[in-house]
Order: sequence, then structure tokens, then C-alpha cells
Amino acid sequence: MPDLDLLATFVEIYRSGSLTAAAQRRGLTQPAVSGHLARLERELGEPLFTRGSRGVTPTARADELVRRVGAHVDALRSALSGADGREAFAGTVHLAGPAELLTARVLPALAPLTTRGLRLRVAVGLAADLLTALANGRLDLVVSSVRPTDRALSATPFADEEFVLVGAPTLARSVDRELLALDPVRALAHLPLVAYAEELPIIRRYWRSEFGRRPPNQVAVVVPDLRAVLAAVVAGAGVSALPRYLAEPALSAGSVEPVHVAAVPPLNTLFLTTRVGGLANPAVALVHDHLLARAKHWNGL
Repeated sequence: MPDLDLLATFVEIYRSGSLTAAAQRRGLTQPAVSGHLARLERELGEPLFTRGSRGVTPTARADELVRRVGAHVDALRSALSGADGREAFAGTVHLAGPAELLTARVLPALAPLTTRGLRLRVAVGLAADLLTALANGRLDLVVSSVRPTDRALSATPFADEEFVLVGAPTLARSVDRELLALDPVRALAHLPLVAYAEELPIIRRYWRSEFGRRPPNQVAVVVPDLRAVLAAVVAGAGVSALPRYLAEPALSAGSVEPVHVAAVPPLNTLFLTTRVGGLANPAVALVHDHLLARAKHWNGL
């Protein structure tokens, strides 16, 4: 089993995307960090990063490993720092993310911390805007639907969103199921779309993942709130690809039905993102670790 020093170095490399930055954060030389990584990769028997001119890129094995050990390494670091927890609960955290996910999952998960004194200041918006605000110091922690490319930011995989394509029963049942199996794009082409944005970010991803091309469908409604997208779908305005956590109540109630069922549901990884070194703030580390722990008990997104 890898020792804690190797895992701590791995987590810092993963979050910073750079051996140099990880060395600074760990208080080690770059050769020492390179040695830690080489030892860990030997013990695991496979590479964790690919090297490039602008740093390192994690492999799928690294993504899986950081999910398993990242929160535990952070918890041990907090425990060994000498803090008794009172400082963390006395702090204020500026948190941001997608409005729908914050409403459905994140804020309910953090409510127990606020009853013990933690203060939250919450913003909502698109990932790119929120990550810019994080890098500029206006936010402390962002739940992001995209992995940041800014080397000043570090990201930990948090949860996977599963997308489902749904419509009101009358629309869902208008699809020719035999044609759907043979030519899904053609079978679905008559269905109007309800989208989150004009660029069809979620719908486009679903079509490309499942059908290998953009949707040719007419766009009936564009509204920048997935809860409003769902409301329009329930009312029969069109079909849409939505996160399962948001669509599940309507699916259970029969208000919407699957229009297409993917053999392997399309997933999108969400990240808990801070500035490099941001977890040194006890309150930020508290929220970060609490969300990682809570997400393990969610029945997917």
C-alpha cells in the first residue's frame, strides 16, 4: 500500500497540474516530487500522468485514485495541522456553481455546517465566469462542470452527472421505435428542443455522444435555467437532455418519459475547484471535504 507521503505528493500534482507547483506546495524539491511520483507509479504498475510542455495531464487511473484518496489526504492534513475545528466553523466561504445543482444537492448537504456557525455566501452562474471569479479571488470554491485549464486553480473530481433525454408522454410516444433503433437522428428529428442556451451545450453533447452528430431539430425554447427547461418539457414544449437528479422526480411521477435510452448513460464529471493553496483556509477545506464525503452517498446525479 502506498505511504502517505507518496499519496500527498500525488494529490498536489493532480490538483496543480505541475511538478514544480506541487513541489512548492509540499515544501520539497522538484527532484523529490519526481521521485515520489515515480515510486507511486511503480507500486501501482501504471502511469498516472502524461508529461507535456505545459505541465502534466492526469490519466484515467489518476482520476480514479484522486477520487478515492483525495478527501482522506485532506482530512489527515487538517488533523495534523493542530486546528481544533473552531476556526473552520467560524469562517465564511464564498461558494458558487450551477443554480440547479446547488439547489438540489449542494446547499442541503452544507446546511448542517451552517447550524454550527459556518457562513456561506453563494453565487450562481456559468462555469467559465465562475472560474474567472475564482482565479481573481472573488470566490473561494466553485462546483464546476468543466475542468479548469488555469494553472492557478486546482480541481478534484466530485461527482458524475448522468444525462437522460426526456419529453412529455405524448412527444415521447410519437417516436417510431423501429426507426429509432436503425436511425436515431432521423427518428428524433421531428421533436422540438428545449435548450439551456442557444449553443445547445447539453443537448449537443448528448447527440454527439450517442449519435455522432449535432441535432438537426428545431429549437422551440431557450431558457438559462434547467429547472425552467424541465418545466417547459413537462408542459409539452419539446424534449431535452437533463441531469438525472433533476429529471428523476418527473420521471417517477410520469410527467415525462425517456425519449431515448442510452446503452451507457452519458456522463459529465463535476469538479470541486479552488485556487492553488486555497485548502489552507480551514473553512474552505471544511466545505470541500464535507461535499466530497456527502457525494459518496448520493445515488448518482
